[in-house]
Amino acid sequence: MDKLLEIVTKAAEIVTNATTLLCPDLEENTQTLQRKIELLKSRKVDVQADLQNAGKKRKREVEDWLINVKKNITEFETLEQQIQCCRFYSRQKLAERVERMTKEVMELDEQSDFPGGLFLEVDESIGQLMLTPPHNGQAFLQNFDDIWASLMDDNILSIGIYGMGGVGKTTVAMHAHDNLLNEPKFSAHVYWITVSQEFSIHKLQSDIAQALKLDFSRRSDEKKRAAQLFQTFQKRGSFVLILDDVWKQIDAEKIGIPPRRDGCKLVITSRSKEVCHQMGCQRIIKVNTLSEQEAWELFLKKLGRDELHPEVEEICKKMVKRCGGLPLAFVTLAGSMRGVTDIHEWRDASEELKESCMGRADMENEVLPILLYSYNRLRDPKLRRCFLYCSLYPEDYPIRREELIENFISEELMDRRLSWRAENDQGHAILNQLERACLLERLLDGNVKMHDLIRDMALGITKHNRSYMVKAGLHIREIPDVQEWTEDLDKISLMYLPHSISDLENLRTLLLRNCSSLKSVPTLEKLRLLTRLDLACTKIEELPDGVESLTNLKVLDLVGTSLSMIPTGVLHSLSLLQQLRLPIHIGVPIEEVLALKQLEDFCGSVNSVSDLNRLITFLQSMMPPSFYSIFLISKFCGHTLVERSRCKLVGFDQNSLMDSSLGEGKILLPRDIEELIFSTSGLRRSSLANGFQMLNNARYVKKCNVWYEDEIECIIRLSSTEEQQSCGVPFQSLEELSLYELPYFIGLFMWEGKAAVAPLLPGIFTQLTDLRIFGCNKMKKLIPWSLLQTLSNLQKLEVISCKEIEEIIGDEDDDGSPVINSSAEVTMPRLKKLRLVHLPELKSICKRMMVCDSIENIIIMSCTNLKKVPPLDGHPSPPPSLKEIKVYAEQREWWESLEWEHPNANNFLQPFVKFS
Repeated sequence: MDKLLEIVTKAAEIVTNATTLLCPDLEENTQTLQRKIELLKSRKVDVQADLQNAGKKRKREVEDWLINVKKNITEFETLEQQIQCCRFYSRQKLAERVERMTKEVMELDEQSDFPGGLFLEVDESIGQLMLTPPHNGQAFLQNFDDIWASLMDDNILSIGIYGMGGVGKTTVAMHAHDNLLNEPKFSAHVYWITVSQEFSIHKLQSDIAQALKLDFSRRSDEKKRAAQLFQTFQKRGSFVLILDDVWKQIDAEKIGIPPRRDGCKLVITSRSKEVCHQMGCQRIIKVNTLSEQEAWELFLKKLGRDELHPEVEEICKKMVKRCGGLPLAFVTLAGSMRGVTDIHEWRDASEELKESCMGRADMENEVLPILLYSYNRLRDPKLRRCFLYCSLYPEDYPIRREELIENFISEELMDRRLSWRAENDQGHAILNQLERACLLERLLDGNVKMHDLIRDMALGITKHNRSYMVKAGLHIREIPDVQEWTEDLDKISLMYLPHSISDLENLRTLLLRNCSSLKSVPTLEKLRLLTRLDLACTKIEELPDGVESLTNLKVLDLVGTSLSMIPTGVLHSLSLLQQLRLPIHIGVPIEEVLALKQLEDFCGSVNSVSDLNRLITFLQSMMPPSFYSIFLISKFCGHTLVERSRCKLVGFDQNSLMDSSLGEGKILLPRDIEELIFSTSGLRRSSLANGFQMLNNARYVKKCNVWYEDEIECIIRLSSTEEQQSCGVPFQSLEELSLYELPYFIGLFMWEGKAAVAPLLPGIFTQLTDLRIFGCNKMKKLIPWSLLQTLSNLQKLEVISCKEIEEIIGDEDDDGSPVINSSAEVTMPRLKKLRLVHLPELKSICKRMMVCDSIENIIIMSCTNLKKVPPLDGHPSPPPSLKEIKVYAEQREWWESLEWEHPNANNFLQPFVKFS
């Protein structure tokens, strides 16, 4: 038996040696395969880590690769066992399997680079990207139309979309992205990249590479990565790259984004207008908050309710109003109240929102962080200080820019400057930066306001600052409790205050503006550190006791009060005054004003030409030149003028120019005057310029208002006499002209003699941008044809309630002579707004074809004798800048009866028409 076993063993050894001789490299090849398998395992771990960290949808080829890798690893484990027991298997077969597997593993290793990236490109996964369905509100559609028009315009290669956090920038950009995917022009080469708030070049390159199906996981050199991105973009031809949520300037070339070239579009969304400018965006579009009606409709949609209990509906409307048209806010709020039916819960929510929208946990968690990040991005401490100061004003309060800047200066919130002008410039720069960051909104009149939710966020910050107390707009009847007056309290806002105030000996600024119920102020004698006292627009009838003791006072504002006089000697004791603003119904104590050697800004009235000239001479001697609003009023029983600040204005009111003893030629106008007002002043000449000769030397007047002047027939009477040619050119810098209720006014110009011998002086009205005419009932024609060229810069033209006007632009001159070359087009290259209202005799805007490529808004109401609208007609398409045409709803039939030169005009204009 032992002998037999020995024979069998030797036989097996012989067989093994024989097979080894047949496949001598099997063991070595197996070890090589094992090393490759280990490398493949490591690469699999790396790929899986990338997939897990990114959280994006992986490509099918990546899924297949992982399956094949797993299959090969399992197969190799089986193969290893078989090789160890090769006496039971064909060595030749095993060698063949090792060779085959080695090739497969090498192929899998080569595939692991994934040159097209691990994840689906954005346009492949678009169903996942569009998480927020677009709503169809008018504001949304208008923004989308503006963006789409820019995308389709071959001349616009970069577009910036900006607005405050949560306003819907990303939503409207997503909607544009979806539509671009179906646009053949870009062949689906549309890429969406979300830019992280603290992005890096490396990270942004990687994100763009994934969108382009490039793998940068093994490439670290940023310059080489940029070059590869650039080459890939170049090969794509036309494309659109959308960078969402950009917080600071991005150097496109460092990233690898091609510079501007035809067919390549760059779109960015940002909270900062400044970033859009820094990125060189050719078209910048602001996404505004929604109107109250649109906000209400969207709120109901998100609430999922069509009918509401009357009390619940009232609460909902308050909620929507509290959100200030910010979509993120009321969508979040509606979502949190969805399904709530208990009236007690609705009432509780309403109470939470009374003080602040951020009072509810859902709003604090969802909305506050988004708004707060805009504040945190203000790196400069003075920007933060000035921003928080704005929260001292009541909710929805329009804040005058000049007032804010004055407060910034007096509160020492900004850097110190050597002059007031330099500090004023710094203040404007700060407000501009806050506006560009969408933390403040600029109103149409140039003032600013803080969005309700932005203010809530700011108040939340100041609550942790014991130096602030804000009760503005709460209509409190009593002074706050003593417990609230902490030792470190520095800023107190009690706007729309109680009837009286406490005296605080260390107070430096006391602002009681617009406390309309305030009739008296206790003695101010102890407030000797006070530098600013603002009592404007209160009901005080007497100056508070102790004002003469405020020897550190620099600003005293009393406009809009009911004061009857300034006691003698008060101004004389306030020698440091830099700004003095007095109600214009009382005359100033001229001698005391002339003693204020540091005066930089003055508002008040004088009652004689002598005092006017002395005051102007004094103010013109100041360095730097002062600001002023000076009014000459002969009777102080009332006034129609408005007090103004930080301007260079002279006004004439209450028959102040009727007294022949005044002597028109003796009136001295400041060299740098910018605005003139005539209101019932009693100008005795038919021509404004001819009747007030000093206008010929007022070269810098930018605004002129003429109201209720009974004898004015025209602005300029043209003559061929040498006297007119030598007396200077009036209105050569004029930008705005407003004419109101002039019963004998017949036109801007009148001729003495024939037009041919009365040439227009060069420069007249060439800078005019705004022309407003109201209630000039004798005027039949506004602009003679021959003088149209002087109005080449006109941007806004408004003609309202002029009963007899028949033509806006005449086809013949005032002397009746026809115009030469009557077939020539009328071109108004900069006209943006045309408003014609209540003109019952108007028959013609212009009798020939007009070219107004800049026109944006046309408002025509109650002009039913008008048959044609030349600014809109005669061309195969609407003017390129046109946004809206407004017509009275009851005059729809008149609009539809208009005559058009172009057969399709009515059709292509229809989308722009709004009947109201």
